[in-house]
Amino acid sequence: MRSTAIKIFLYLLLAFFTILMVRITLPHFTLNPEEGFLQIKQHVMHIGVWRVAFYAHVLTSLVLVFAGFTQFLPAGRFRKLHRGMGKAYIIVLLCISGPAGLIMGVYANGGITSQIAFVLLALLWMFTTWRAYTAIRSGNVKLHREFMVRSFALTLSALTLRAWKFLIVFAFAPPPMDVYRVVAWLGWVPNLLVAEWIISSQSEKQSESEEF
Repeated sequence: MRSTAIKIFLYLLLAFFTILMVRITLPHFTLNPEEGFLQIKQHVMHIGVWRVAFYAHVLTSLVLVFAGFTQFLPAGRFRKLHRGMGKAYIIVLLCISGPAGLIMGVYANGGITSQIAFVLLALLWMFTTWRAYTAIRSGNVKLHREFMVRSFALTLSALTLRAWKFLIVFAFAPPPMDVYRVVAWLGWVPNLLVAEWIISSQSEKQSESEEF
């Protein structure tokens, strides 16, 4: 009963994150150079590689959140959807969103502290996704599932970063760049810690079931 309740909660949480990502992303489809986040990036808008990376990253984010969400539906019941969306997730992330995120990380606001955080995030994002792919190719379903949990936790960093930013500004109102340096790390490190906790919990449950 408890396990079912936790699963339902996680599915609802993922659905909420998906809807929130849609709301954040859709305005950028207008390609307005002063829309949302771009208001604080006017100093790099003239750099062609950054501009391409930004739109590539943002416009593919909906694909990743939706495709990533489907990977946590029961694979047996939704086998075709799981495989199709899983392939889309891996291809889009490794070929477009991940490299674009890496370029954006190099130009991140907040100086070297933020730049290291976002570059490391992009590298870990691509690495965990690549390991998920190689694991399933070799038939290791357990390892594939574990790395997909890590990968999707990093995918959700775009949302958790904004949530942390809102909480910090609301509670402390520090200077904007100080906030950015902090949330550059808070946006994804706790996500990864939660992913490791989920993986550890699932491994313990599997070990207990095997004992009996």
